[in-house]
Amino acid sequence: MDKYEQRRIRFLQLRNERCNGSSAEMARLIGKDPSYVARMLFESGKSGKKRIGEDVKDVIEKAFNLPIGWLDGRDTSASSSSQSPAASAPNVITLPMYDTGGAMGHGIDLKDQPGIIAQITVSPDWLQKNVKGFSAVGNLCVVTGFGDSMKGMYNPGDPLIVDIGVKTVDYDSVYFFRIGNEGFIKRLQRIPGRGLVAMSENKAYQDWTIEPSMDFEVFGRVVKAWESKDY
Repeated sequence: MDKYEQRRIRFLQLRNERCNGSSAEMARLIGKDPSYVARMLFESGKSGKKRIGEDVKDVIEKAFNLPIGWLDGRDTSASSSSQSPAASAPNVITLPMYDTGGAMGHGIDLKDQPGIIAQITVSPDWLQKNVKGFSAVGNLCVVTGFGDSMKGMYNPGDPLIVDIGVKTVDYDSVYFFRIGNEGFIKRLQRIPGRGLVAMSENKAYQDWTIEPSMDFEVFGRVVKAWESKDY
């Protein structure tokens, strides 16, 4: 992991734990526009994209009363006592909740969502061994499972990890997407003669075709899902 990716991971932790996941509050505290914060969170470290440079790093650490080098993963023993344990721990990664509000320009309706999972905090070792094929650590978010159309993969209320670095359906997989203002999680498959078809794990639901005329947008690809059981 290079230093820019490390900074982005810590920047995500700060936003999620010290600003309740609000990019607007993060932007206010460091004196930047919310769109600037979004670029830092989701584009840092990519070739030709925005990175958290030395000047911005210093501003962030000062704004949150953090020791010099905190964003780079250095010893945090001198950090402010107001920090949450997860924010100060050097070897954890916080995967924030996906913002279904206005962050992407749409208020998304996730039908039958039984509450939300605010975040998942894991070790880098857990992430490496248990989540495969994602684009970047900073692109991982948590979505709480909703509806019963995907029973067999997850149940309503179960956690899913989504890679929001994936914005197109380049191959058959399970995707988080919207049609209009309604959110869906479905298996998307390209079928000759039919086009892009949305499929449910629960066979009580019929497959349906995503027509070119539909207002369709991919939010990300599901890279990990849990199926809970009651005992």
